[in-house]
Amino acid sequence: MKKNINNISRRKLLKNAAQAGLLGVLTPLIGTAETQKPKGGLIAAENKKQGTTDWQLTYVKSEEFRSKEIEGYCSKMSIRAGESIDIFLSASSQTNVSIDFYRMGYYGGKGGRFMQKLGPFPVRPQVVPPIAEHRLRECDWDRTTSFKIPEDWLSGVYVGKLSCTAHRYESYIIFIVRDDRKADLMFQTSDTTWQAYNKWPDTSHSLYTSDPPLQPHSGRTWSSFDRPFSKYPQVVDQPLSQGSGEFLLWEYPLCFWLEKEGYDVTYCSNIDTHADAKGLDRVKCFLSIGHDEYWTLPMFENVKSAVARGLNAAFLSGNSLMWVIDLKPGVKMDPAKLNKASGLAKDGGDRIQVVPDANENPNRTIFRIGRFGGISKVEEALGIMGPFARNDWPNENTLIGARTMYPFNGSADWIVSKPEHWIFEGTGMKKGDKIPGLVGWEHHGDPADIPGLEVVAEGETINTTNAKSHYTATVYPGGKGNWVFNAATIYWSFGLSQPPGIIVPNSHFGRSHGVDERVQKITANFLNKCGIKTT
Repeated sequence: MKKNINNISRRKLLKNAAQAGLLGVLTPLIGTAETQKPKGGLIAAENKKQGTTDWQLTYVKSEEFRSKEIEGYCSKMSIRAGESIDIFLSASSQTNVSIDFYRMGYYGGKGGRFMQKLGPFPVRPQVVPPIAEHRLRECDWDRTTSFKIPEDWLSGVYVGKLSCTAHRYESYIIFIVRDDRKADLMFQTSDTTWQAYNKWPDTSHSLYTSDPPLQPHSGRTWSSFDRPFSKYPQVVDQPLSQGSGEFLLWEYPLCFWLEKEGYDVTYCSNIDTHADAKGLDRVKCFLSIGHDEYWTLPMFENVKSAVARGLNAAFLSGNSLMWVIDLKPGVKMDPAKLNKASGLAKDGGDRIQVVPDANENPNRTIFRIGRFGGISKVEEALGIMGPFARNDWPNENTLIGARTMYPFNGSADWIVSKPEHWIFEGTGMKKGDKIPGLVGWEHHGDPADIPGLEVVAEGETINTTNAKSHYTATVYPGGKGNWVFNAATIYWSFGLSQPPGIIVPNSHFGRSHGVDERVQKITANFLNKCGIKTT
């Protein structure tokens, strides 16, 4: 009578298989159903797929930070699989344009995976909008194509690489694919900050330009998501920022490292944090990365309430939550003035009137309405901030543990002040030990009076005018067994990984040394304390 294989002991089966030289064949067949699942979950399985470095731009041509030769933008910053996104493209002359989509991650060290090609599409030069009321530059371009996100596209940051037949130049479009699944980590992109610094179509526009009197931190200028992203204008000359906001400057190294390690991560935009408060309850830990300066009050309230409910949070960033912004839909312009558009002066005069259009996409226009924590006396004396209707905004340090202090920028070593803290376990670090150049180019100080808050690293920063400030990296308990970590520097992610294409900035007389095992261990220690492990 034939024996049932289930009645044979595992040891005997392995012994027989080894004697027969069949162990490599049998081993995958004798595990339980659990061991046959993709090891490490969705992210680890995704990153076993074929990677490529072809996602990088090779030939980039910028004029006043704009890629006039080939450029574009999307109708949404964040979209779910199965939904459609509109894509708007323009070129300097009539040409055919193709779009190659890549998901950004680890992928065996290549950094991205080719997903799909669209096109070629016939593309012509599209109109650069005049400067309208509030110095708004909002494109009303003809749609090039509408693209339904495939159902099997995993949450992540996606770039579309634009190339054409007329010339060799390239640029990006960028968007986030989000989902609604439960996950360990939520990686929030800092796209409202990308937009605040966006100088498209020329140096006369960003949230830092204004009509006279010149006030770079006022609420009089509006910025629109309905336009391409220019090349980033500060601190580092990074060609890969052409069309990709600031993701490939400060945020990508964390994405690369998390996916390399197999952490269970899902992605969202600032707009999702603003509009989807309940979405924060589906993860164990929220991540703010890099240069995350511009938040709405609902974003602050949503994350703060979630921390009170037990959400862990890590602010691996600097200059975070400095400015309070409001979000409005796209606008419509006064038709009576459209025929005068070509004669409008850049330096003022008659401007096309704009009003939010309820029929357009929501959350497409941003502008400042205040400063978190209010404008301090030192900042008021600078004469570059406000005026705003109110100055009693909640202090960002009550959420993140510390805040942006004047002078806002500078560089420094990250110096350990509390080596006995659990966050340093296994690093071997002692009091006064330094991670060279890790603090820059903006940082946090002024720790909040929160029960249990501890300053784990601190020191002095110096900027290009030799002005000094004091940074403080903090950890505090959230009250429900959860924790909040503030690394107090934009450069934190550079200590985690150096993916293809990354350029480490050299700013304010200082620069990070790049990947550091201690930064990796500190980050892993925090996530482990939050109950999050690699898979």
